[in-house]
Amino acid sequence: MNRKEDFAGKDTWRIFRIMAEFVEGFETLSNLGPAVAIFGSARAKKSNKFYQKAEKLSRLLVKEGYAVVTGAGPGIMEAANKGASEAGGKSVGLNIELPMEQASNPYVKTLLTFHYFFCRKVMFVKYARAFFVFPGGFGTLDEFFESTELIQTKIIEPFPVILFGKKYWQELFRWFEETLIINDYIRVKDMEIFHIVEEPQEAIKILKNFYQ
Repeated sequence: MNRKEDFAGKDTWRIFRIMAEFVEGFETLSNLGPAVAIFGSARAKKSNKFYQKAEKLSRLLVKEGYAVVTGAGPGIMEAANKGASEAGGKSVGLNIELPMEQASNPYVKTLLTFHYFFCRKVMFVKYARAFFVFPGGFGTLDEFFESTELIQTKIIEPFPVILFGKKYWQELFRWFEETLIINDYIRVKDMEIFHIVEEPQEAIKILKNFYQ
């Protein structure tokens, strides 16, 4: 068998691994109930103000009857799982296999581990009634843009996309307004897809108003 044929064969078998990740994800999360997803930097320390806000946000979300789903890692993800777990709520982690292995944080009660990013993304979007996005790097921005694109194109039903930290997001939003909108790459109305807040109580209010 030549290299091209061998590669094609591996691709065919890869389908079964993809199917297995979807099946396990659907079976595990199908009875989760109302849930939200929280994203943010894996590098945030416990002294970071956004770590503390993520923890507080999760506690408030549990009181509102929501399960909390994160990427299972450290930083903001740990804070969110910690808040949910210590408040007696459902604390879910969707971990990803990386070259430098990312261990699940100790506050995850229900853990799923994915090999494929796109399978993991489907689980976030399918089961979350809102995305809360704290400052972070490429992965955090990827989740933000993924959700806004799906809502903008009406692939999924709209849900609140709530961003924390005006100072962190302001330059990106200025670029949206001065480049994307001015050049007609997005519409002014597209800016209504997301909200920006500073405090957890503001985020909870937006979430409750949306679902009233």
